[in-house]
Amino acid sequence: MTANDFLSAFTNPIPIFAMLHLKGGSSPEKLDIARRETEILWSSGIDAVIVENYFGSTDDVVAMCQWLKDKAPEVVFGVNILKDDKRAFEVANAFGARFIQLDSVSGHLTIEADVEFGDWLNQERARSDAFVLGGVRFKYQPYLSGRPLTEDLVIGKSRCDAVVVTGEGTGLQTPSDKTAQFRAILGPEFPIVIGAGVTPESAARDLANANAVIVGSYLKDSHVDTGDVDRDHTLHFVRAIRALGAQRTISRN
Repeated sequence: MTANDFLSAFTNPIPIFAMLHLKGGSSPEKLDIARRETEILWSSGIDAVIVENYFGSTDDVVAMCQWLKDKAPEVVFGVNILKDDKRAFEVANAFGARFIQLDSVSGHLTIEADVEFGDWLNQERARSDAFVLGGVRFKYQPYLSGRPLTEDLVIGKSRCDAVVVTGEGTGLQTPSDKTAQFRAILGPEFPIVIGAGVTPESAARDLANANAVIVGSYLKDSHVDTGDVDRDHTLHFVRAIRALGAQRTISRN
């Protein structure tokens, strides 16, 4: 896979990836809620869902991926299994996920551990058809490499198909100057995904130096991660991003 392949895999100028947080009191309830949320998200026009063990377990991710493969093959999806990158590849490969989100691909390990991690990740990517969205200086991730940002980003770029950038936490705005710094280092062509904090009102600023967006909290009825996916919020978000994408397409032509 190449970075340009990643962007061309989606028809919209600015792809929207919506989180399935797998909330619920039991595994059957988590699956039921995730199925209902998928219907809202997909029918509202998002480009893919990301199945994540945010409130659920790895087994809940597997159950939802199985349902998507068997019952909703039209829905494009990715996976993010927090704290278990190896399992993320296994699940993505087993169920045909379009992409894998890894919260960090560079900078989060000591130099010694990073060498082994890099070798492993490159081997996994070579064996997989899934794209990799990789975080660098990602929310809640440690910074242990001791390397400057430029070096960690250049290494990260070699390990993924798009770099994901966030601010300090879930639902918090990603600083525009941070994204601009990433763009300056990564170059004009390499895909950057904003991983948190985008709203319809902030989208033009937040995505000025980015190619795609991951959204979770904004789509909830309460605009926080514990809420329920809301159709009106989702439609409002999608319309804003589509309008921004149309403007971007016009400006390039």
